[in-house]
Amino acid sequence: MTEPLPHDVTGSGPVLLVVPGGAGHPMGLQPLTERLARHFTVVTYDPLGLAHGRLGLPVPDQRPAHWSDGAHRVLEAVLPPGERAFVFGTSSGGIAVLDLLARHPERLAGVVAHEPPCVTVLPDGAERRAELLGQFDGVGRPPAEGGSATPMGVFLAHVLHPFTAYVPSLRGAGPRLTLAAGADSRGQLLHRTAVFLADRLGGAFAEFPGGHLGTLDHPEDFACLLTGTFLSGTHTSA
Repeated sequence: MTEPLPHDVTGSGPVLLVVPGGAGHPMGLQPLTERLARHFTVVTYDPLGLAHGRLGLPVPDQRPAHWSDGAHRVLEAVLPPGERAFVFGTSSGGIAVLDLLARHPERLAGVVAHEPPCVTVLPDGAERRAELLGQFDGVGRPPAEGGSATPMGVFLAHVLHPFTAYVPSLRGAGPRLTLAAGADSRGQLLHRTAVFLADRLGGAFAEFPGGHLGTLDHPEDFACLLTGTFLSGTHTSA
């Protein structure tokens, strides 16, 4: 049997899988996960193992399916038989959880995808993706390998381009899916994308505190709303 990918577990209660953004390094998420752990068994997935000793090692170009397959393996390892998990992903992690719901829905009770940058779904998606990628063109790219490697370097080299080309294939996701965007992101590309996806996929839409980095900037309020979203009963249908 294939071993699950690196992950950390804290708290008790229903299982809540958290998929970070960027290159999947969970840096800065501890205040959020500590708050969530009051109500959930929080399983923080580290898809590339960057927080578990692999930062600096060679990384191939990533695909959402790579991350969702790993997330499924983690869930199979931690979920008791017959139980289903809640799942939260932000940014590139939001794309991964959309793919997880499309490919492995049987173990999921509810999914919240926060500002997934799959902008090619928009009617003007090609232009908007070029615009999004252009925002990073002027960034001095930090190393992706070696002793000075950074998670941002890995993200820019191996995650950003393939993930932003992803087009979700869900149909009838219904009450299990909520697309989320930050209240401070109104009028911005990823807020528009989340609203469009909610309508296209038949899910709900919700605004969360802050902007794209609301998980880091407002962890207490963000965790409170996320907890209410999952435990309100709207994410319990099959």
